[in-house]
Amino acid sequence: MPAEALRDADDIRAKVRPRSDFIFPDAKGLTAALAIDGSYAVERVRDGLPSVLYGFAQAAAAYVDLTIMETQAAERFVDPYEIERAVNTALVTLDLPVAGAYTREGVGIATSWREAIDGLFRAKKVQVNRLDESLLDLLFLLHGRPGAPESRVPVNCPTDDCQKDVPVPAAGVECIACNEWLYPTDVLRIHEEVGEEGSNQSALGRLMSVVELLVLVGLATLLWEQSRYELLPSTLFIVDGPLAVYGPPAKLRARALEYFQSMDAATPGDGPFLCGLEKTGAMVDFARQLVRHDILQPGELLVCDQEILARVTNATNVQAYGKETYWGRKFVYRALDGRVVVPTVMPAVGAPYDVNGGNPDPADYASLPAILDVIDRTGSAMYVDGIIPVAAAHGKAAFPIGVGTDVLRLVATQRLGLAPRD
Repeated sequence: MPAEALRDADDIRAKVRPRSDFIFPDAKGLTAALAIDGSYAVERVRDGLPSVLYGFAQAAAAYVDLTIMETQAAERFVDPYEIERAVNTALVTLDLPVAGAYTREGVGIATSWREAIDGLFRAKKVQVNRLDESLLDLLFLLHGRPGAPESRVPVNCPTDDCQKDVPVPAAGVECIACNEWLYPTDVLRIHEEVGEEGSNQSALGRLMSVVELLVLVGLATLLWEQSRYELLPSTLFIVDGPLAVYGPPAKLRARALEYFQSMDAATPGDGPFLCGLEKTGAMVDFARQLVRHDILQPGELLVCDQEILARVTNATNVQAYGKETYWGRKFVYRALDGRVVVPTVMPAVGAPYDVNGGNPDPADYASLPAILDVIDRTGSAMYVDGIIPVAAAHGKAAFPIGVGTDVLRLVATQRLGLAPRD
């Protein structure tokens, strides 16, 4: 068990960049922030053999007008109407049986999940202003480039030792080797993580994170297509959590990096502005430790190179860190008001992490100063080291405890036809 004591403090201080090293935007800066957050819950709706578990997942987007927020910060008393006017939200919800119940008789849990995800991605849409795209449409868009969705996605046949990277269109296709029907959503490979026993909460979490990414793709593309010279360069997109894809869907990491770097190349200035913000995890714990030891002062940024990553992860092969999962690079920043945050920022070119250590230099992240400026301007006391846009998205996405779980259980029993009859 490694000691918690902070070692080699002087070596860490050498990696800290003062605020004067960065060119921050003018007084106007970014004028809006669009945060995306998700949550999921699994409810037991019948005990027995098998016990029936039903899952709910949702992703919310919250658009915050920073100009209105900042005018309210200058007032003695906050106007609730103005705060309400400054925030607009949208929500995508999914639900499916996760264990003990199936889409149809005679199939296992993996096939049931495959069929359920395919049906949900066809039915569920991201609908915001002029955006009206299904999750399936956005999945094909992510595999293409901005404005030009791919027509087929590479799918591995779920049958053992069968075809790999089969090009599957939106309608699906039959495997030529085993006649298994292949769905385009099989590209996510979430079904590989589910089992007949257990709650399958991990797989549901993977599904939620994919939906969060697709919501980001849809909203960023909407601004890129409709207001590339006005709204897009003035809006910060924030994902609650790192810019990363974990588990079986991790191949989407490369797709996200290529997609948004393509968008960056076709956008004037330094946009689109994208970042993830972590609230928990080893790097967040390390960041707070730096504050306790007065190593990181307000306005300062820690560069998380290989030495820092080795210290935090306690890994021997630190060169491999993040190269298969992250499409943004982690930094540690202490805001002017003392909050400490761990933003993940995408480089305009190249990979944030690779076998050679990636790009730790902040100079390779042109959007970084503007992102830090928004973090400075939007502090929130709703949770530790919080910011207003993420707090707004979380408030929309979170499932309420107590009565809320009773409502979810009631919905699940109705969906499965288990409600008692009069």
